[in-house]
Amino acid sequence: MLKIYKSLFILSVFFNFLFVDAQPKLANKYNLMPWPKEIKENSGKFLIKENFTVSISNNHSKKLQRYATKFIRRLTNTTGVFIDEGFPIKNQNSSLLIQYDKSVDVVLGIDESYELLILKEQIKINAKTDVGAMRALETLLQLITYDTNDFYFPAVTIKDAPRFIWRGLMIDAARHFQPINVIKRNLDAMASVKMNVFHWHLTDDQGFRVESKVYPKLQELASDGLYYTHNQIKEIVEYATDLGIRVIPEFDIPGHATAILTAYPELGSKDDYEYKIERFAGIFNPTLNPIKDETYVFLENLFTEIAPLFPDEYFHIGGDENSGKHWDENKKIQQFKEAHGFKTNHDLQTYFNIKLEKILKKLNKKLMGWDEIMTDGIPTTAVIHSWRGTNEGLEQSTLIEAAKRGYQTVLSNGYYIDQMFSVASHYTVDPIGNAILTKEARKNILGAETTMWSELVTPLTIDSRIWPRTAAIAERFWSQKEVVNVENMYKRLTVISRNLEGLGIEHIKNKKVILRNLTKDENITSIEVLSNICEPLKLYYRNKGGTEYKTFSPFTLFADACTVDAIDAWKFNEIVNQYIEKPSDLNKGELMYFFDQWMVNYTDFKALKSNPNLVKLNKSYASLSELAHIYKDILSNKKNSNQCKSIEQHLAIIQKPFEDVEFAIYDDLEKLYTYFKKVKK
Repeated sequence: MLKIYKSLFILSVFFNFLFVDAQPKLANKYNLMPWPKEIKENSGKFLIKENFTVSISNNHSKKLQRYATKFIRRLTNTTGVFIDEGFPIKNQNSSLLIQYDKSVDVVLGIDESYELLILKEQIKINAKTDVGAMRALETLLQLITYDTNDFYFPAVTIKDAPRFIWRGLMIDAARHFQPINVIKRNLDAMASVKMNVFHWHLTDDQGFRVESKVYPKLQELASDGLYYTHNQIKEIVEYATDLGIRVIPEFDIPGHATAILTAYPELGSKDDYEYKIERFAGIFNPTLNPIKDETYVFLENLFTEIAPLFPDEYFHIGGDENSGKHWDENKKIQQFKEAHGFKTNHDLQTYFNIKLEKILKKLNKKLMGWDEIMTDGIPTTAVIHSWRGTNEGLEQSTLIEAAKRGYQTVLSNGYYIDQMFSVASHYTVDPIGNAILTKEARKNILGAETTMWSELVTPLTIDSRIWPRTAAIAERFWSQKEVVNVENMYKRLTVISRNLEGLGIEHIKNKKVILRNLTKDENITSIEVLSNICEPLKLYYRNKGGTEYKTFSPFTLFADACTVDAIDAWKFNEIVNQYIEKPSDLNKGELMYFFDQWMVNYTDFKALKSNPNLVKLNKSYASLSELAHIYKDILSNKKNSNQCKSIEQHLAIIQKPFEDVEFAIYDDLEKLYTYFKKVKK
């Protein structure tokens, strides 16, 4: 789904001004994410030893018992401490005493608050629900600290509760299928940062990913054999429930329906049209026919079969990006519009959505859809998923409009992580912004979701596109509005990223897998150094027009190894700024280190056995190496008249994207050049 922002207010021009010290001083001491509502320090620390035990106040919650068992496994894996018994025991003197009032179904609005008390002698968790206790266990794991002799929990008291009740991640499994092991590890990661909604995008032009026993041609003809069986869906839902996460399915209609119509072309809006699974990305014309009774019989039968697999009350029907071209070309549809007084295709789609809402209501489901469904005729029982805004910013987004009009609403505008913006650009988007709302309108804003559209991701790369950025965004959904210190967020996110790897997320490991595939060699250092200063192209410029890549194009290229917030680019930026502001032998030496690194590793890169994919990187890498050599000479007071021309030539090369990436250090290299010209040695 190529969803282009109508508003670019999230861009990094803003976050440089948001280094607000609104968090407590303890935020520099503890690497908690999301940051809790209240935290204070007690004296001492609780040592993690072999006799560590866990006791739960009652055995009513099977999911909490399973969560506590996982907690012990993660505790011993993180610390290396050989825990003897662990769990379960019934002892008020246990190391960790978990008390909760009731076990709850995982539905919208459950109480997720908790209190965590760590003293030298004992740790106590108090929560109103078992899910609240589970959130506390995640905080406790993030508090693991160590010194030379021991691993321990620092003595603190935390009182915590979420700001928003809907904190989601959308994963698109339609464009590129994501196996259940990928879904499970991402659910684990979601729970670790207290997210509670998994939005599962299951159908689109490129594939229908759910088994249907009523309409088997859906998986036979429209899935490439890649789909989830009923049992696999039940397995994922149960797995998510055990983590305190709701699962919301999305079946995108009436547009984005090419896969459905590949299997059942008689439901299409254009007769004698050859429907086939779409291999490109973009917005396409095939659309369900809204005037055929057979369309609604099909949808009612399908949803009657599928809806019970998803216990949650909410059911997402997409409803976005319907061009209406095939509706316009169908004379019967145009006659129907005229007979019913429908002036636009939006009116006709409202007719479709109202009929769909009635079908879902019979199945005890609430209709949810992208914000295109918000028209005058749609009842306020529908939930509006806002992905569009205006140039005036969030206060003018469809989220605020929907809330004011009485709809429950969820925000994704500003959280499109597939667009490859920096984590800071998402982190500084507040779900409400500075909008002035009545209490009732504020209550209608349930929360927000990050969206991982999968046109350009496969199971190998999806983790690196979601994490660790989504951990910081999850803080925006959970923590208080005042928690906005970007610099501190980056500091904590570095630690959280390692925690995610320990949990099973493959964002770090798979980068090396891709680089080894590129070099056809175990020696990847030279190309890894290059990847650490390059970032994938932003927005959808990597796949402009949706036609550069197809379903089975390679996604093991250099761009797939590169990530947002290139690690060395941030370090280099900091050093350049320090040097320009106040040159010293220290920051001069740090600049020299980078220049030497780029020169030496380019030499090593040239020594690799060449292949077509490496050849494509050579020109840009060579210019970087030459530029580093000139800058090093200048820093060493070896200036000459030819340097300016040479610098400008190499900067021109480095400024240009190559192999779907861009140098994240270009602005800093240009800034150094400007400084060198100004300062006379």
